[in-house]
Amino acid sequence: MSIRCVYILIVVGAVMMFVGFLGCYGAIQESQCLLGTFFACLVLLFACEVAAGIWGFMNKDSVAKEFITFYDSVYEKGMVQGVLEDKKRAATTVLKAIHETLDCCGKDNTLVNLFTQLGTDVCPDKATAFSPSKNCHERIRSLFTDKVHLVGFAALVVAVIMIFEMIFSMVLCCSIRNSPVY
Repeated sequence: MSIRCVYILIVVGAVMMFVGFLGCYGAIQESQCLLGTFFACLVLLFACEVAAGIWGFMNKDSVAKEFITFYDSVYEKGMVQGVLEDKKRAATTVLKAIHETLDCCGKDNTLVNLFTQLGTDVCPDKATAFSPSKNCHERIRSLFTDKVHLVGFAALVVAVIMIFEMIFSMVLCCSIRNSPVY
């Protein structure tokens, strides 16, 4: 599961870089073709974003379960003794990012084991082995059930920005078409 996500993120990043190139180069060269292609790509990306948002809202429980599964797999990779040092360091970095973002530490009630295996720098500053913070399973479930409106608000902000991008690219394309050739 996790390697597919990495490939998907790489492809999405490459597509976004290509779309950004179309917009910038089309504006610099004052090319209607490139700006029209940029607009078409933005419309397609906007439609994909709306579809993904609807799918994510309808399947928020399964998305939460998948994220918990991902967290558990990273957690296990960080805890295993026979893992190569690079993989263990990568798992520790991912765990630290998740812990700081969600303000949690460990899964279920395994916090003491986490501190003895990985050290105290993996968890947020507030958590210690004797005064644990919330476990990450609860925080992830809470994020996808109680805080779904925040995720929706962030998606709405991105959608509004994309609408403005589409408007400005079409205005620029039309003004290039209507300007006299010099």
